[in-house]
Amino acid sequence: MPIYNKLVRDKVPEVIQKNGKSYSSRTLSQHEYEEQIRLKLQEEIAEYLAADTAGQALEELADVLEVIHSLVGIHNSSFHEVETIRKQKSAERGGFKKRVFLEKVDD
Repeated sequence: MPIYNKLVRDKVPEVIQKNGKSYSSRTLSQHEYEEQIRLKLQEEIAEYLAADTAGQALEELADVLEVIHSLVGIHNSSFHEVETIRKQKSAERGGFKKRVFLEKVDD
């Protein structure tokens, strides 16, 4: 029996049960949840970086975005507020579309 010991999506236990398997799970405390959702972000980013195709990359980006939505809730905020901050920073400092690679700055 595989041991996972990781945060999973809410409906994963239902899927396991529908497949005729048994499982063991528990509800995390708030502190544990905050630790585990950060670890989940690292996991999903690693999976994105390892993606071999555009389709796989988009699947993993969707997972990253789901985790970001959860992280926003930890900070008692909304995705709308994060998007407002992103737009403000983009207006002030730009985005990454021009592919600028800064090599050095002379003092």
